[in-house]
Amino acid sequence: MLRLEGVSAGYGPVRVLYDVDLEAKPGEILCLLGRNGAGKTTLMKAIMGLVPLSSGRILLGDEEISALPAHEAPRRGIGYIPQGRRLFTELTVAENIEIGLMTRGKGAETRERVLDMFPRLRERMSQRAETLSGGEQQMLATARALCVEPSVLLLDEPTEGLQPSMIALIRDAVVKMREAGVAVILVEQRIEAVLSIADRVAFLESGYRREVVPADTLRADDTLLHKYVGV
Repeated sequence: MLRLEGVSAGYGPVRVLYDVDLEAKPGEILCLLGRNGAGKTTLMKAIMGLVPLSSGRILLGDEEISALPAHEAPRRGIGYIPQGRRLFTELTVAENIEIGLMTRGKGAETRERVLDMFPRLRERMSQRAETLSGGEQQMLATARALCVEPSVLLLDEPTEGLQPSMIALIRDAVVKMREAGVAVILVEQRIEAVLSIADRVAFLESGYRREVVPADTLRADDTLLHKYVGV
């Protein structure tokens, strides 16, 4: 389980998150919703150690990870797919995947399992990442994160700009991770995509965590969506 307790964070003197409490449970998809600027991406970066906390703490199981350097988060089993993918574009598909495998010393068995989820990547192993389509790049970013065999998976706007067939592939991969017992935190603007797979939804507003509700509640009544997202 990943747990945030009273987390405040930001960039230098600019505070973005205020006393956020949140938990992601094994085998569930927790979606973060909120307007632009609500603090969703900053929260993800704080979990990964990319944004320092000004107060509070983050725990993975019983271990506090918020004081660790950023490179320790993936070594602890937190997979991160950032907005914009952040691939090593001049490296090949195979080399990007190898970097993911090296993070926790995984090998061929993990690579084959990940490639079975994204067979198109298997056909493009020798291609440089920059030559892939946007959807293929998102597949590669997802595959690289899955190569750490995560217990927690963070995805920031994974379907942005993708065609429906690619969106379905990413969605299916996320659902498979949930079925494998992974705790998934998903930032997504496409409300219909969130409601189709989420177990719980947490709303962020101006850096504060507001309601956390079962996704079924939002399927039955969209009042909170109008309040915090404006749709």
